[in-house]
Amino acid sequence: MGGDHGPPVTVPAALDFQRSSSDVNLVLVGTDAAISGELAPHGAALGPRLRVHPATQVVGMDEPPAQALRFKKDSSMRVAINLVKSGEANACVSAGNTGALMATGRFVLKTIEGIDRPAIISRIRARHGHTHMLDLGANSECSAEHLLQFAVMGTVVASDMHGIAKPRVGILNIGSEEMKGDSVVQDAAKLVSASKLNYVGFVEGDDIFSGDVDVVVTDGFTGNVALKTMEGLANMLVGALKTEYTRNPLRYVGAAASWPVLRSLRREFDPRTYNGASMVGLSGIVIKSHGSADVLSFRNAIRVGLIEARKGVPTQIANLLGAQLA
Repeated sequence: MGGDHGPPVTVPAALDFQRSSSDVNLVLVGTDAAISGELAPHGAALGPRLRVHPATQVVGMDEPPAQALRFKKDSSMRVAINLVKSGEANACVSAGNTGALMATGRFVLKTIEGIDRPAIISRIRARHGHTHMLDLGANSECSAEHLLQFAVMGTVVASDMHGIAKPRVGILNIGSEEMKGDSVVQDAAKLVSASKLNYVGFVEGDDIFSGDVDVVVTDGFTGNVALKTMEGLANMLVGALKTEYTRNPLRYVGAAASWPVLRSLRREFDPRTYNGASMVGLSGIVIKSHGSADVLSFRNAIRVGLIEARKGVPTQIANLLGAQLA
């Protein structure tokens, strides 16, 4: 029910995803009228693989998390996470209010033993492959111990979900030199360096795209600012290219000649392809989609939830964290 568009996007995306995944059962959580109104035009029939679980409330996109947690106990968000808690669902995917989703997930599911705070992680396109970055907005202030926990969780996601044998972990800093940074990143560097993780040292903002690091660890304030800067730059570049290629008829000819390259770049860097940020550290799987997601984008968020469920990411995080502390 959440996001900028709600069921007109989430329901078709779910149906489209299920058509390509024969072993996936879907539970659509929300108000009966809204969901039924979207199922009918697509000719979707309810059954063992597709069912609707009713919820009578919806959390607004600008609603304070504490208010949603206290007064929206039958919201689609809360009901969906309850289904994960009870084992009726293996993952929850939502395009709704990020703060409310995190607060509800933490309240209902609790955190993995040894994890103080969940973090938001997502993949970012890099020069060679991808970089996994966390935290992207869940925790504006973090201790060195929190950053160590983020490093463990990022390592599991990069390794288990994306097949990186020994993920290289870096801590985001204002310089790569050992003496740079405040006391938090300095202490975090000592903790991560002393762990069994593949720590490569401090990294700077441009290293996020270098392909020389697989996991970038930072606090949620810095991570969110960095992420939004990346998204803003990408949108600006796309707009600038469109403007230049349509400036005059000669530019149109140039655009036609370079269309195969432009199409490949567009596909490669399309942010919809990377939609679906995981709230790692919770004892169950919760995936956050962009609120502005379209059908393709939300479908990819569902795919992230499926992969995490198959890989058992929360269990893998608990196991790796135990090995680090042993």
